[in-house]
Amino acid sequence: MAVNANTQIDSTRQPVLKVFGLGGGGGNAVNRMIALGLKGVKFVAANTDHQDLASNLAPIKIQLGPRSTRGLGAGGNPEIGRIAAEESHKEIRAALEGTDMVFLTAGMGGGTGTGSIGVVGRIAKEMGIVTIAVVTTPFSFEVGRRQANARDGLAALRPNTDTLIAIPNDRLLYNDQWSQNISLETAFQLADDVLRQAVMGISELVTEPGIINVDFSHIREVMRRGGGALMTIGQASGEEKALKAINQALNHPLLETINLENAAGVIANFTGSQDLSLYDIGEALGHIQNMAGKDVDVILGFNNDNRLDDKVQVILVVTGLGAQTLEDILPGSEQRISDPVPDTLEDFMFDVPEPTPVIQETADDDIQPVTLSFSTTPVDHRATQSDLDIPAFMRRKNRYHSPATGS
Repeated sequence: MAVNANTQIDSTRQPVLKVFGLGGGGGNAVNRMIALGLKGVKFVAANTDHQDLASNLAPIKIQLGPRSTRGLGAGGNPEIGRIAAEESHKEIRAALEGTDMVFLTAGMGGGTGTGSIGVVGRIAKEMGIVTIAVVTTPFSFEVGRRQANARDGLAALRPNTDTLIAIPNDRLLYNDQWSQNISLETAFQLADDVLRQAVMGISELVTEPGIINVDFSHIREVMRRGGGALMTIGQASGEEKALKAINQALNHPLLETINLENAAGVIANFTGSQDLSLYDIGEALGHIQNMAGKDVDVILGFNNDNRLDDKVQVILVVTGLGAQTLEDILPGSEQRISDPVPDTLEDFMFDVPEPTPVIQETADDDIQPVTLSFSTTPVDHRATQSDLDIPAFMRRKNRYHSPATGS
């Protein structure tokens, strides 16, 4: 992996973490994290759909492919999303400048997110940035084009990430840990919460002083060992809470069950109140050692946070597990079905004399958290059209409503 001078961590500053949301799904994830007041990270939203991008809460916005798409979206075609990202590669690189770790997020199967996320991953890799992708994959009933799009998008993305976390939408639909009457919006918020917890956990891990510190160089070194890396989070309370938190992390309801037998390295960072005992932590680490073997490199971190009361939270970063095959992630996905598109960026350009500015920046202080309302009543799926393969400018959008602006 190429590393330039800009990627060297200055010991006098905090590492810079960014969340980069691509397309409609990635933009929604960014909105939710900003609305919940997540601190310690910077947010970027990128989209081919100008109207959707304009309403995003991210302080940095990139209009992808202003010449190739004219702000009208990718029409569900990942190749158009890829071409748009290639057109805007300078703006993407500028938005990533000075970043130490980036979390890329998108919903796989559509046009913009699926096509552009691999391009952004490649650029981040070229810049030597630790790159973590958290994506959702289509429901099993979304056969045909969306499954094939997701499969091709994952194939392009995986070589350009240090860690790839794929959340199957089916796990939102078929999960005995919540009601079958859960609304569609709340279900997607649960998926976004995996990203939020990962970002928040890593941010706290490298920016908050701990009793036992895990510095950024540890995380970077472990994630770049190769062999497949996974990150997960667990929380528990009561007796043996550290051990229970480890087991919850290893069996996260929205992620693949993690088998530690082939692990090469494990970072286990615990956060708990002052009543978390050394015995509890030792028992949990012994469990990891027994499952992974004596040769695994286990790095321990511990932060004190009395706001957790009786709870303990653990973040696990595990490497050496072996990357999932595409068939494991998307079983039975069909061969790609799509209309022919131009092979080169130039073949797809519209004649636009003066493209609109592609990067818009807003001061972080101007971003106000908004209130999210959670509903347990079923949502009319006809009102949620962002998954359909139609041009983005023709879709009806679900919007966030700010108490301050009403917009």
